Amino acid sequence: MRYLGSALARTGVSVRGMLLPGHGTSFEDLERVRWQDWAAAVDREVDEMSRRCRRVAVVGLSLGGLLALHTAARRPGLAAVASLAAPLWLRGLSRHAARLITGPLGGWIRKLPKLAGSDVRDRRASLANPSYRAIPTRALKELLSFMRVAEAALPQIAPPVLVVHARRDHTAPVACADRIAELTTSARARRVRILPRSFHVITIDVERDVVAQEVIDFLRMHARGPLHPEDSSCAM
Repeated sequence: MRYLGSALARTGVSVRGMLLPGHGTSFEDLERVRWQDWAAAVDREVDEMSRRCRRVAVVGLSLGGLLALHTAARRPGLAAVASLAAPLWLRGLSRHAARLITGPLGGWIRKLPKLAGSDVRDRRASLANPSYRAIPTRALKELLSFMRVAEAALPQIAPPVLVVHARRDHTAPVACADRIAELTTSARARRVRILPRSFHVITIDVERDVVAQEVIDFLRMHARGPLHPEDSSCAM
């Protein structure tokens, strides 16, 4: 998210990037968390930003996109929400893994190897952004549970919604974007942008500049209002 955050910061938006519990540390840390821990962490960050800024928008990628939507459903006062490559269901190897761990043998499997790394078309970006070499099955089960929770919350979203997804996403089917748009009918405004070339991690992939510009334009329209110096807008 750093590339996108830097692009937003250059427009004058105050940006706060957060590290979700279990991420960026160790496999064991991710194994211990529940989806409620992720949601609570986002709530704390939004509360912190709300003390500093008049308008707050939430932007998230993949699981972060689900968390952004889930947060917006519970916080109608948010200025805007951007969901980037959010999965309501999985495809490819991720889908097979989900079936495996929810089947009869699921209780015996602690982790699944992540042989191919992150789903990024840009090879240089993929190498510069390594992931854990394995996925804890408990964490994957938490994601599966949270996907259902987040989908059920979509009709309650009031803030404007931006949905960006890649047609060639090998993790979250592009149809997820259509489903999100379909269910966020209560939002004040919606925009869907489908990218033709990128894979799943669209914030660093070959169309990252397109993604950044989409988020910038959407927040400029819905989160910033008149660009007076005294206005304070934040994104996280």
